[in-house]
Amino acid sequence: MTRAVVAIEPILDQPTARLCAAIADGERSGVRLAVVAPGEYGKTALLDHLESACAKGGVPTVRFEQISGVEDIEPALMLVDDAHALDDGALDKLRRCAEDDRLGLIVAARPMPRPVALNDVLALLRGQIVLRPLDRGQIEDNIGTNRTEWARFIHARTGGVPGLVHRVVSRLDLRRLAGAPAIPEPALADLRHELDQLNPDTLRLLIATDAGAGGDFDLLCGALGMTSDVVFGLLDDVRTTGLVSADGTPLPVVGQALRSLIPAERRAAVCQRLATIQLDRGAPVLELVRPWLGTGVTGSGIAGAFRAAAEEALDTDPLLAVRLFDAAVTAGAPAAALGARRAEAIALTGDLDTALRLADDVIASPDATDRADAARIAGTALAHRGSWGHATELLRWSGSVRSRAFAAVGLVATGRHAEAKRLLDDSEQRGVDGPPTLLSGALSSMARGVLDSVTGTPTTALSTLVSSAEMLEPVGRAVLLPDSPAALAAVLALQCGEPAIAEPLLKRAVRDGTGGKPMLVRHQLLLAWIAMTRGDTSTAAKPLAAVGQPAHPRDWLFAVAIEVGLARRQSDLAALRKIWGKACAAVIRQPVDLFTFLPLAEFAVAAARLGDQDRLAPHLARAHELLGQLGDPPLWSTVLHWNELHAALTSERRDEAERHAAALRANAEHGAHLATMSAAADCWLRALDGAVDPDEVEVVARGLRDAGCGWDGAWLARQAAIHTTDRSAMLRLLDCARSLQGGPARGDGASEDGSAVAQLSEREVQVARLVVDGLTYKEVGARLFISAKTVEHHIARIRQRLGADSRAELLTQLRALLSAQSAE
Repeated sequence: MTRAVVAIEPILDQPTARLCAAIADGERSGVRLAVVAPGEYGKTALLDHLESACAKGGVPTVRFEQISGVEDIEPALMLVDDAHALDDGALDKLRRCAEDDRLGLIVAARPMPRPVALNDVLALLRGQIVLRPLDRGQIEDNIGTNRTEWARFIHARTGGVPGLVHRVVSRLDLRRLAGAPAIPEPALADLRHELDQLNPDTLRLLIATDAGAGGDFDLLCGALGMTSDVVFGLLDDVRTTGLVSADGTPLPVVGQALRSLIPAERRAAVCQRLATIQLDRGAPVLELVRPWLGTGVTGSGIAGAFRAAAEEALDTDPLLAVRLFDAAVTAGAPAAALGARRAEAIALTGDLDTALRLADDVIASPDATDRADAARIAGTALAHRGSWGHATELLRWSGSVRSRAFAAVGLVATGRHAEAKRLLDDSEQRGVDGPPTLLSGALSSMARGVLDSVTGTPTTALSTLVSSAEMLEPVGRAVLLPDSPAALAAVLALQCGEPAIAEPLLKRAVRDGTGGKPMLVRHQLLLAWIAMTRGDTSTAAKPLAAVGQPAHPRDWLFAVAIEVGLARRQSDLAALRKIWGKACAAVIRQPVDLFTFLPLAEFAVAAARLGDQDRLAPHLARAHELLGQLGDPPLWSTVLHWNELHAALTSERRDEAERHAAALRANAEHGAHLATMSAAADCWLRALDGAVDPDEVEVVARGLRDAGCGWDGAWLARQAAIHTTDRSAMLRLLDCARSLQGGPARGDGASEDGSAVAQLSEREVQVARLVVDGLTYKEVGARLFISAKTVEHHIARIRQRLGADSRAELLTQLRALLSAQSAE
């Protein structure tokens, strides 16, 4: 059978232990000592220990309760326990014993109550034994070595009060010590006697302070229905029990015993009173109510307090708000009455599916008073799921200023900009449904910025969205958003060549938690997108890895598009093929809207690389149809035309390429970035015809880099290098390409004659020469006595180091570099 761990003796500090030993050995005679300490500090255990030790040492002892008269007592050490509980007659007898010089005397008492007669006795004593709380080391010594975690836990739960420590330790067994620390149920049951000894008012005081009223004296008086003087007296009394901390709040193990042993209806009555008083005062209830979670207290007042606490928590801790709303329902609040707010709290934690279901139940209930809020929440959830069409209808029906702003964004996204303008104009004419707050101003500006992106200039639209994002920053954490101004500003900035403006907005949105958990993934993905277009693939991969598998179709579409973009930029055709099936599935799940153009454009180039354009064609056709409905706004059409130009050239469809270049040329007058894209398209087409002007190519490529499209600039420079017959121009453009994508440019490691071959190992140079000479991998392997597979691995590493985007480009670069090396 497993042996219980039991404390045999009181745990004394060294001075007290030495004093007790001296008394028991007879070295200290005629001692007159007081032991004044709260209950549970081990006064009785100390007297028992002294009595036993004195018996062994031959020192006679007598218990005060055993004597009948002072005159009949033989010289001895008298031990007096619970002196504070003696009546006047017993205290008079004790005083006469204290006056008898033949007797040693040790008197143990609590600090309160302190009758005058007891004070007279204590005044006759000559010293005091001090009993202190145990520290963690003493507790660990009591349990056994290597029990630091248990010692820390027991100390935290008991405050080190010796009696409470003993109750817990004595109920442990060795089998439990291997598990997570927990108070044994028998240890809680052991406290029943102590609680039963308390008078009803003191017990109510403990329940009230355990429920959270200890920090508010007025609240405590109100809950108990007592005057402050009476409550002060109760607090003094309860502090002498050893069951509470210095502020009168029950120690954790005592609070646990209260919740375990005191009937729930008695605790509920006290909590109900606390909740009613606090709600009537209009005071915050969150800190009061939070400890009630999981305790099982119920009642209408408690349900109301849980609901009020949930509203308080919603701004800072949506997950806690959800728990509090659930507790309100458990306590008796009608679930239907909490439907919309509960759904909003759940949505802010990221569980949009559950929020959508709850909101839909409210919308379907004709008696619900918060159907408009439920429609806003459902519309927001649908927007995250990629269904802007249905989301917009719900948001328009919701009718609040916030909902109308969101609806206007959705209308623009689905090609109905004229309706969006009418909705916003009508909203402004009707006035706001509340004060002009930062939130209402930010969301109205967001909607205007999106509308300006199709009806105004890119600069105006971006400026309005940036202003909206900055306005929302102080208050956006607890706002449920279908999309954020920061995210929309980033999407616009990526398409008008201003990613440097978007990046800090997104980083602050992540830092501030704008839009709660549902928006976090979108903000991180857009940061990854900026890094990817810049050509910084390693930085882009970090936030992509952090978000994992996004739960909602819109985020999943962007995440898959980034995976595709990274594979394409790293010339990893195998990875591109592997991810392509997922990309097609993501496109199918997400209806085309204005805000999906970035991933669609990325997929267009990948489809051309893989020869699978037909599968993507209907979605691109829908995108162009949407652009037509919006009047072909240059800001939104340029990204599609630019990437479709890439795709057309990759699949050698020159007519299509010319058509997209013409569209880019038509947009050039609408902004500097659009002009850069047009110049790049024309430069690219001329390069394919062999008309390569290295000065022009460098200017255009670096212009792309300055617009945040560093990888595109490098790609253009490499393509021009492939198609020039001028060796010096070729080397210059290859160096330019390497510098734009982060590789060493001439002056940073490569020689004037293009000795980027220095990046390659001796074996890789051997392989490269033979491949350039036209040998197959098998023939190269036979020549160098290595396998064909090893040759393939060498070529893959060479291609990665040189940044070659295709085999043709690789061979062109190798011919130029090896030729330059031979010329040296």
